[in-house]
Amino acid sequence: MRKIFVWILIFIFVFGLEQVKAKELSQEEIYRKRMDLYKKTEALTSVPWYYLAAVDQFERSIRDVRKDLPDPPAIIGYYISPEEWAGPLNPNSKDSNPVTINLFGGVGKDGNMDGKIEFTNDEDLLYTLAQFLRTYGVDDQSFRLALWDYYKRDQTVRSIMTNAKIYREFDKLDLNEKAFPLPKGYNYTYKNTWGHSRGWGGRRTHEGTDIFAGYGTPVRAVAYGVVELKGWNKYGGWRVGIRDLNNTYHYYAHLNGFSKDLNIGDIVKPGEVIGSVGSSGYGPPGTSGKFPPHLHFGMYKDNGIREWSFDPFPHLKMWERYSARKK
Repeated sequence: MRKIFVWILIFIFVFGLEQVKAKELSQEEIYRKRMDLYKKTEALTSVPWYYLAAVDQFERSIRDVRKDLPDPPAIIGYYISPEEWAGPLNPNSKDSNPVTINLFGGVGKDGNMDGKIEFTNDEDLLYTLAQFLRTYGVDDQSFRLALWDYYKRDQTVRSIMTNAKIYREFDKLDLNEKAFPLPKGYNYTYKNTWGHSRGWGGRRTHEGTDIFAGYGTPVRAVAYGVVELKGWNKYGGWRVGIRDLNNTYHYYAHLNGFSKDLNIGDIVKPGEVIGSVGSSGYGPPGTSGKFPPHLHFGMYKDNGIREWSFDPFPHLKMWERYSARKK
């Protein structure tokens, strides 16, 4: 009995120590561990690391906002249900035996060659993902087709392709920098106008924050992202939509114009000028001057099923403070 008690204490101590270690990982260490796993899987399967990172980041972003999925672990966010992993008819959804998993048609693969297939093992998860992608090919067109066959949703395919494009361009994972949409040195004012009623175009609520500034004040991208939309909207006038790595869509409206050579599909960085403040909108193309010049800034979250707007004001205040501290 005494020996059993000692072993229990040892287990609790070791497990608790591992949990503390996991919590103590810095963001830099997490990025490094992720990249090591991506590159190792790329070496084993020839699937580019940025494809793996793109899917993994998308899965992490939807797990952060969905209640029907478990919270993402610290390192790898890609998720497969235990039933799909072990096989839909497998009586043991936690099975890790390669023979029975294969027998019951489970998708899980042994990525670290330890003789076990565990859906909680980061190497096994990424290897399983890579083997699926590999059956289609390792170019963008093949990757896009694989994503469609897997997710069956256009917006999800676009979001993941956005991630892959950004990761490939910058060749790193640490891309969390943010910027306030207007640069220092310009006069502007704003308050929380989220949810306020709007009359033009029918009864509706305000899905964003209005930042009032003079005509021509530069408007900047707030995050690393890809231009998903550009053009005229009768409500927003000249507007740009940019999706970031967290699957958040940033909406910039009532612009006076766009930056030269800004096109749909372009990659942007935080602080990069994309247009200027105006008063366009509330009518057909070219309508302007029906209200004081301002930037309407909106944020929309996609969870892999639907997209909805949320209040950008707290984020704007945080980015404003951050930008003010930068030299």
